[in-house]
Parts: sequence; structure tokens; C-alpha cells
Amino acid sequence: MDINDRDISLIIREDPRALLKLYRQVVPELKRFFLLKVADENDREELVQDTILSIVDSLPQFKRQSQFSTWCLSIAKHELVDYYRRKKIKAILFSRLPFLQEIVDKALGPQLALEEKEAKGKIFKTLHNLTEGYSEILRLRYIEGLSVSAIAKELNLTYKAAESKLSRARLAFQAEFVCQSTALPTPG
Repeated sequence: MDINDRDISLIIREDPRALLKLYRQVVPELKRFFLLKVADENDREELVQDTILSIVDSLPQFKRQSQFSTWCLSIAKHELVDYYRRKKIKAILFSRLPFLQEIVDKALGPQLALEEKEAKGKIFKTLHNLTEGYSEILRLRYIEGLSVSAIAKELNLTYKAAESKLSRARLAFQAEFVCQSTALPTPG
């Protein structure tokens, strides 16, 4: 896993191809890193995404004083420490003061609903920005819940072709989603 100065510059400028290249290089390493350190698969996936965003945010500070992979894994370690710190604080707090869990749930209810609405909006915007073929195959799989076999039949593809197209569509979705996450809000 390495990156050149040109790619860094393109990523900082939010070039989708450069972001996708970074994503493809970094994600497998991050997944391996978190695999034995975090039991819950959803937590691992969230840590991978948080780490990717932290890497992209911190990229302007990368000074080549270490290997790029070492630098990325140090960011992953910080994310992991934060994850366990939050988990420990929550466990201690709610075990000693269980009534707080209900208060927090009620207090965060509207906030969580707002975050869910924003996330859904971002997901649909990302789907809209993809090519029709990628958008359609992701819709069939994740919104309509079709199996890869059913998608292959629906799109008149072989199983392998449907599986391959779904894989490429996921990568395109992830790259577009990362682009949206790192994009600065437009004024107005």
C-alpha cells in the first residue's frame, strides 16, 4: 500500500478516481487490522469507514516521515482506541446509572431520527449519482432484497456477471459516498 504525491494532491481536491484508488488500497488492510481486534462485524465496518474518513481528512498533513501504510495503520489505531474508550465509558456509565440509558435513548431519539433521515438522503443522492446500471443493481439487491441469482435472472445476466457487476457497483457507491462525505457544503 503506497501513494504518490500526485494522488495525494488529487485526493485532497476530491478527485473521484483518486479516492476510489485510495479506498481500494486501504480498505483490505484496514479490514485485516480490525478483524482480530473487534468482534462485532458492524463495529468493524464502521471503524473502517471512520478510519477512511480520518485518512482523507488528515492527508494534507502526511509528510512521508513514515511509510504510507504505517501512517494509515497509526490512524486506525487511534480510531480503535477511541472506539474502546467510548465503549468503556458507555458501559461504566450505564452499569452504574442504568436509568441514564432510558434518558439518553429518549434524548437522542430526535437526533437519531434526524441522522437517519440525513443518511437516507445521502444514500439516495449517492445512488442517483451512479450510472443507471450500478444504481439499478444496488436497488435490486439492497432495497428490493433480491438474491444475486434473482438479480441475474431479472437483468438477464449470468450469475457470475451479476456478482461481478454488483461488486463493481458497491465500489462505485463507496467511492461516491466518500466523495460526498468529504465534500464541503455549498453556501446558501
